[in-house]
Amino acid sequence: MKIRIRGNSIRLRLGQTEAAMLARGETVEEFTDLGTGQRFVYAVTVKDAAAITASFADGRLEVSIPAVRAAEWAEGGDVSLEASQRTSDGGKLQITIEKDFACLKPRGPEEDRDSFPHPEKAVC
Repeated sequence: MKIRIRGNSIRLRLGQTEAAMLARGETVEEFTDLGTGQRFVYAVTVKDAAAITASFADGRLEVSIPAVRAAEWAEGGDVSLEASQRTSDGGKLQITIEKDFACLKPRGPEEDRDSFPHPEKAVC
């Protein structure tokens, strides 16, 4: 899973194995060890809820997806799930969960490990 945070937006890209985990109702979790005894954890969880939401507590960013939407997205042809939620200052947080596609231009094999085949090109 890859994460991009920019301003009031969070974008998560999931590989095929991670999408399959969500379809089964499992949590996908990664972390960055900050080297100070602290970790920044980011996770996507499946919940019985009506909307996609994000929360942050104790160094853990958690994006939750309704179970039905997670399974439909993971097993279907849609590329992304998008949602927004209000922030405490009246602004908006944009949340995007995407399938991670293989590159169009060759790069290191680690970058495309477990990615979805790119719809515009069969092989890099």
